Amino acid sequence: MASKDYLEKVTIGELEKPHGKIVLQEYDARWQDMFDREKAKIDRALAGTRHTVEHVGSTSVTGLCAKPIIDILLTVEDSGNESMYVGALEAEGYRLRVREPEWHAHRMLKGKGPEVNLHVFSEGCAEAKRMLDFRDRLRTDDADRQLYAATKRALAEKNWECIQDYADAKSAVVAEILSHTER
Repeated sequence: MASKDYLEKVTIGELEKPHGKIVLQEYDARWQDMFDREKAKIDRALAGTRHTVEHVGSTSVTGLCAKPIIDILLTVEDSGNESMYVGALEAEGYRLRVREPEWHAHRMLKGKGPEVNLHVFSEGCAEAKRMLDFRDRLRTDDADRQLYAATKRALAEKNWECIQDYADAKSAVVAEILSHTER
């Protein structure tokens, strides 16, 4: 689990704190439409640059409950070179919130209307591949999707100091599900 000191170091602005328990919603088919609109906005902003945009996270998996936040994976040539993409994305309403140079050179921007977590990694990054493998496993395996949903529901009942603690608490089940992709 990420320590509070680490989170404060890599977060730009205040740490995101839940207002009570984590609220999960049943799958909403509109999440795909929301992603499609955000993808078009990102593609427009980054026109002329090499990049990929993928819908990841629970809102990308039909039938899975989720926090109503659209998680997007953006890969660029070099995520550490923020001048190549951050300004263009900020012009579209995104705001840089996380800078983790030591962890896969990860950056995360937030969007509003709909709420978006835009995760940025460099092309070929192992963590980006892991996110896609996890999404694809949940899309194709009912038992793993049900296991993940049950875990999320149980964890959502707890009180969390910050949102990252909830995400970190899912690590064991994520690792278990990813191990199924290696069979």
